[in-house]
Amino acid sequence: MGGLPPGFQFVPSDEELVVHFLYPKASLLPCHPDIIPSLNLRHVDPWDLDGKALQGGNQWYFFSQRIQNRVSPNGYWTPIGVDEPVASSDKVVGMKKTLVFYVGEAPCGVKTNWMMIEYHLLDGSTNCSSSGSRTHSNRRSSKKRAHQRVVSDNWIICRVYEASCDSVASSLSDDTELSCLDEVFLSLDDLDEISLPNL
Repeated sequence: MGGLPPGFQFVPSDEELVVHFLYPKASLLPCHPDIIPSLNLRHVDPWDLDGKALQGGNQWYFFSQRIQNRVSPNGYWTPIGVDEPVASSDKVVGMKKTLVFYVGEAPCGVKTNWMMIEYHLLDGSTNCSSSGSRTHSNRRSSKKRAHQRVVSDNWIICRVYEASCDSVASSLSDDTELSCLDEVFLSLDDLDEISLPNL
């Protein structure tokens, strides 16, 4: 996915993704430069993002509609941990959720090292603004504000990357449910404790 000048790399902070990209998209405001594409999360697997999403280093970025079940053609995304706030000038402007990708059908898929951070605005939020996209909210009609509120709740921005196995393991919380295959693999670890007789 092109759009960046030669020599430039897309490495935005959490705050920049929410304030300068997600808020204008959700509020139907122009975003310059318009470099992050919109994809349907249900139609793409993480390894197919190359050439479809905006790549910055070893990470891919794209807009998507907020959906309940994050199922793709060959697997599904499962949230891990708790949502974390994204702040700008000591003010919470959005939230981010971390997810891990499983190949296969839920709930017995095989966990991969593909990770996704999903950013969304606060529910009903339309007061996050950036330079160049500030509007006079007092002059908007209530109907216009209500419409923007719905749009804001529906759009998310996703950051996808392939992590090392160690970082995936450390990111899982203690109360994370294991897949069926995970439990089998973990039970095999007990075999290391069995000492075999010397022949």
